[in-house]
Amino acid sequence: MAEGTEIDLVKYGVLWQKVQDMDKKVDKMERNVEELLALANKGKGGLWFGMTVVSGVSVVVGYFISIWKH
Repeated sequence: MAEGTEIDLVKYGVLWQKVQDMDKKVDKMERNVEELLALANKGKGGLWFGMTVVSGVSVVVGYFISIWKH
């Protein structure tokens, strides 16, 4: 082999371990992002349900106020 093209096995092993550690971190981050998306979707559903309830209550209150004024 030409000079300077030899692979240092210790450095290669350290690099390999760093890649493995980063792979684990990326997997963990992907799981966390999926959990955050699930929570956001639950929150979105809760928001629409809340808006529906508030709209219904306001219709009922408006109806009773219109009857009370006449």
